[in-house]
Amino acid sequence: MPNDTRPAVLELIGNTPLVRVSRFDTGLCTLFLKLECQNPGGSIKDRIGLAMIDTAERDGRLKPGGTIVEATAGNTGLGLALVGRAKGYRVVLVVPDKMSTEKILHLKAMGAEVHITRSDVGKGHPEYYQDVAARLAAEIPQAFFADQFNNPANPLAHECSTAPELWAQTNHDLDAIVVGVGSAGTLTGLTRFFRRVQPNLGMVLADPVGSVMAEYSRSGTLGTPGAWAVEGIGEDFVPSIADLSSVRCAYSISDEESFDHARQLLRAEGILGGSSTGTLLAAALRYCREQTTPQRVVSFVCDTGTRYLSKVYNDQWMTDQGLLQRARYGDLRDLIARRFAEGGVVSVGPGDTLLTAFQRMRLADLSQLPVLVDGQLVGLIDESDLLLSVHADASCFRAPVSSAMTDTPETLAPAASLHELEAVLDRGLVAIVADHSGFHGLITRFDLLNHLRKTLT
Repeated sequence: MPNDTRPAVLELIGNTPLVRVSRFDTGLCTLFLKLECQNPGGSIKDRIGLAMIDTAERDGRLKPGGTIVEATAGNTGLGLALVGRAKGYRVVLVVPDKMSTEKILHLKAMGAEVHITRSDVGKGHPEYYQDVAARLAAEIPQAFFADQFNNPANPLAHECSTAPELWAQTNHDLDAIVVGVGSAGTLTGLTRFFRRVQPNLGMVLADPVGSVMAEYSRSGTLGTPGAWAVEGIGEDFVPSIADLSSVRCAYSISDEESFDHARQLLRAEGILGGSSTGTLLAAALRYCREQTTPQRVVSFVCDTGTRYLSKVYNDQWMTDQGLLQRARYGDLRDLIARRFAEGGVVSVGPGDTLLTAFQRMRLADLSQLPVLVDGQLVGLIDESDLLLSVHADASCFRAPVSSAMTDTPETLAPAASLHELEAVLDRGLVAIVADHSGFHGLITRFDLLNHLRKTLT
């Protein structure tokens, strides 16, 4: 297809459905969610990807053979890649390293070039993702720096599409909209539109704990930014295009509450949204329940949860991050990432083949497996055992696990000290936690590091 032919997929951007929330307590209010996850690129950012590229083409900043460069939390990059690659442009994206694996794989699958940089540094640091993108844009010939944080086409996309869609879908009867701030394009575009058609409508800001936006909207002062795991919203500075003039109230939502509400939304309403959707839902429910008169309130499913299956919807990751509560024992069992009692242990039996052991290690990204019989530990097999058995003859993959496993593994009781644990790990071994009641799980060096990380304040 010639590059000057507008790709048909672009006509699918926008006109997303609006659904009523029916299985949450919304107090006296009626809450609706606009399903931006149903855009072809899976997020609300498809709208600004299209608008910024179309505008740059019209004003001559983006010419045939050019390169689109952007700093992105993932979704804007996906929108730019969707539109840019369909139109034949090279797309170069800079993303911070807290982005989900699914987003990065999606970007690469569409042909975008992805540069991953640090998420633990602020604006002005040479490795800050926006500064890296600006440098790349200056170095690459015929580059167009989309610069969503300062690009007027960003809020204009929402003023001209998202806002009028909402106004029509709610039959011109709407009292409040709950939004987050990433680049601030959604908030600013909605504010401009509704200031004309419904001046009494209030914006409700949903912000991750650690972001400066909620406090800035309340007091006009910039607090000290922290860290947060939610992707796509929250900032450590105030974007230049941000219009906070219609923000009625602002809520700071913890990562734990955000992730929990995203998971609740799937279970209760069957809607699979991302982490920022959880932040917005938590804030929307708080707002609705605080009202003393009925209101019609709208928020967004900002993007699809399919790009967070390895994070928000992965119990193991949630537990590692301290975002999913589980039983605490006050001993070494608290350091076990995959507990046998919780069904988290990946294991093999002595009669399974070495090929089965290899495949389970690879699937679960593990380097060793306990060998269990009726829940009792009878051995341990690791990568070295496998390699020693099969390196001379690949047909040995058919041999039983019992032929290669260590059948007298050293164990630690749950009550053992951290010093005893470290002594085992220092010898290059994995710690096996077991006692008279049975096998509890394994502790690796990474598990100990993760435990120590959680003690940071």
